[in-house]
This record gives sequence, structure tokens and C-alpha cells, in this order.
Amino acid sequence: MAGSITSDRSRAAEERPGGPLIVTEDLELLDDLLRLCAAAGAEPEVHHSLPERNGGWEDAPLVLVGDDAAARCRGAARRRGVLLVGRDQDDPDVWRRAVEIGADCVLRLPDAESWLVDRIADVVEGVGRQALTVGVIGGRGGAGASTLATALAVTAARSGRRTMLVDGDPLGGGLDVLLGGEHTEGRRWPDFAASKGRVAGGALEESLPELHALRVLSWDRGDSVIIPPEAMRSVLAAARRRGGAVVVDLPRRVDEGVAEALAQLDLGLLVVPGELRAVAAANRVASVVGMVLPDLRVVARGPYAPGLDEQWVANALGLPLAGELPAEPGLTAAQSGGAPPGGNSRGPLARFCTAFWDRALAREGVA
Repeated sequence: MAGSITSDRSRAAEERPGGPLIVTEDLELLDDLLRLCAAAGAEPEVHHSLPERNGGWEDAPLVLVGDDAAARCRGAARRRGVLLVGRDQDDPDVWRRAVEIGADCVLRLPDAESWLVDRIADVVEGVGRQALTVGVIGGRGGAGASTLATALAVTAARSGRRTMLVDGDPLGGGLDVLLGGEHTEGRRWPDFAASKGRVAGGALEESLPELHALRVLSWDRGDSVIIPPEAMRSVLAAARRRGGAVVVDLPRRVDEGVAEALAQLDLGLLVVPGELRAVAAANRVASVVGMVLPDLRVVARGPYAPGLDEQWVANALGLPLAGELPAEPGLTAAQSGGAPPGGNSRGPLARFCTAFWDRALAREGVA
């Protein structure tokens, strides 16, 4: 798994890092760099040579040095995040100059413009370690995948982690309904269907409904919308850049959009009832999902048919067992009263989810 969860929700209120430092006297190059910074939502500091004030070079989150200014930056303190930027595609001495100023890489415009906008935007958002991203898929219809996905998100948020719950199933009825927030203001999937390129993580988070201390990207009550893979890629990438935990509830059918979502997961949980037909159906789902997602685990759900148990289900599918999904008496009645799945912190479902996050974090070496 390639992600982490932060326990500091106050990070969202912290001041964003400053913009990049630009060092150049080339007006044409400066115009281009200012344009790219504007596209990334950054306000840069511009100098013709090394800043005179202490810390100007060392403290900037990113330094963009124009080819014309490389000689004037010799002797600057070595640091990461220095990029040498120019336009000459055939300059044989460019790498020598990059070594002299300790640059991480050499960029040539306009070819590298898209990459550079993303890099600058990462600085603006203060991107650190990406969110641990978990997908939940039902082995058959009615397996309880949406309930588990919601409970995982509610449990993560209750422990103070920045959490986003993404509803990847347009035919599922809407996870905002499961959370009792179908009338809560905020953007839904149809608002993002045309998204391409980079979506700002902070803007995404702030635009979504906040329910039970987590952000939810679900569906409206209109006609279902197919999410193009480009939109799924952009939105999930933005969610992951915010850090914390991202939980994605996915349908059993795998179209291009779902395949894109699977490609961004750190791990998947396949919820399988303890019945022979359910195991047979889950085997077909696993064979398709496993083509995209290498880390897929079984969550078995009782009651079990005679001769079956949770380990038998996992072995039959040839997948590791993530655990047994416990039954929670009174869950339906609690949901009717406005309590979400996992809302009872002492209930068996919440305890299962807490143990899952603890194991996932331990595997990542995160406290």
C-alpha cells in the first residue's frame, strides 16, 4: 500500500505554503512562468538573482531558475526542489549548469508546461504523502459493500483523520442517502463529469457535502451519469493528494471509469457472503478486478452455508482474508434514526473497521 493517514485534522486550517521562487531576467521566460503559476493557483516571488534576504532561497517550497540566471545562482545553498527552466532544446551545456546549481531536473518549455503546472500546484496544496485509498466491492448484489465502505469512512473520520468517501456506483442509490444527507448542500458527481486534467484537491474537498465529519462525493437524484475515465482519474487524484483516507464504493461491473478507479487504489476489499453461489459470483468479479488491482482481499460475511467459514471462502477465491464482517443487530433501525453504518463506536461493525485501519497503518509504519 502506498499511502498514509494523518491524525491531525487541523491541517486543513493551516496556512498554505508560499508560492515558488522564480529567478530570471528573461522577460519572455518570466511571462511563461508567471502564466503557469497562475494556472496552478500560485503567487510566486520573482528575483533577477539570488535573493538578498536570508532564507529566500532556502525556504521557498520550489525554485524555478531560468537558464539566463544559472551562473548568478552558483554557490547557492544546496537544496531539493530546484528546477532549471529554459527554451533551448539543443543546448549541450544545460546539464553542466544544472549540476552547478544543484538542480533536481532540467525543464524545456513548452514541452514540460503540463508537468510543471502540476508540480507548482502540488506546492500550493502542500502535498505530502498521499491518502491511503481503499476500494470496497461486492462479490454479489446485496453483499454489504456500501455498508462496509460507509462504516470504514465514518470510523476513519471519527478517529480524527481527514476522510473522503467516494461513491463510484451510479446505480447504487447514493451514499449520501445512507449517511442521511441527501438534502445537504454540496456538489455531486454530475458536477465533475466533464473534469479533465488537474482538479484542485482543496477546492474539491471544500465543495463536497460534509456528513459525520467526512466529505462525501455521491450522486444527485437525477438521471445517472457515466463518469468518463478522465474525470474519475482527475477527481480521485485530487482526493488522494489531500492525504488521510479515501474510501471508494465500487460496482461489480468494470467499465473504463471503474478501471481507472481501481488503478488508483492501494488495496481492495471484496465482500463475499458465505454462500456457494455468492462465492461463484465473487470469483468472476475477482478475476476481472484482479487484472487491474493487484492487492485484493476478501471480507467474508456470515451466516455461512454448512461446511463453509471465512477461511474457506478466501481459499476458494485464492485471495488473502482481510477479516470477517460482523453482523450488527439493530443496524437497520439505527440507520432509520439517522445513525450511519459504523456510527456506534462500540458496535461490532465499528470495531471491525477500527481493527482494519490499525492493521493497514501498521503495515505502512504509520503511528
